[in-house]
Amino acid sequence: MNHNLEDRINALVREVPNFPKEGINFKDITPLFGNPEESKNIIKYFSENLKGQKVDVIAGIESRGFLYGFPLALEMNLPFILIRKKGKLPPETISISYDLEYGSAEIEIIKDAVKPGQHVHIHDDLLATGGTAAAAGSLIEKCGANVQGYSFLAELSFLNGQKSLQNISPNIITLLRY
Repeated sequence: MNHNLEDRINALVREVPNFPKEGINFKDITPLFGNPEESKNIIKYFSENLKGQKVDVIAGIESRGFLYGFPLALEMNLPFILIRKKGKLPPETISISYDLEYGSAEIEIIKDAVKPGQHVHIHDDLLATGGTAAAAGSLIEKCGANVQGYSFLAELSFLNGQKSLQNISPNIITLLRY
């Protein structure tokens, strides 16, 4: 099923040359949302990969991590929490700063969104360098919870993002690899 699913999903992902800047070939996942059947198959793929694992909560990283992260939580009958950019959630929040290629950023969650000892699975659309996902994992750990693992719709393998996540959780599920 996976190989066929991977091929079908990959056929729907649109490559946009020179976006957001010259020399970048952007992988646009928005055509997937026009295909409810394949979107359901994506959710099923992630939920089947998580079956039998200890997961208490699904967390999605702003904003595209919400798109499949929330339906995944519904499919697994689990709570869903938002990991957002600083200033987008009502107080009280817990935040963490992290470095980007050029500058820094800050993400946060609502203070009582995750409880100490819970096993949190973090979902996002894309694993590139892993900086944001690693910061999200550190944020979950800062709350006293455990990072059960990560899932991504796609991974840019040549950027070695998995390497920055291994010390947080080696449990990484990726559907597409570029």
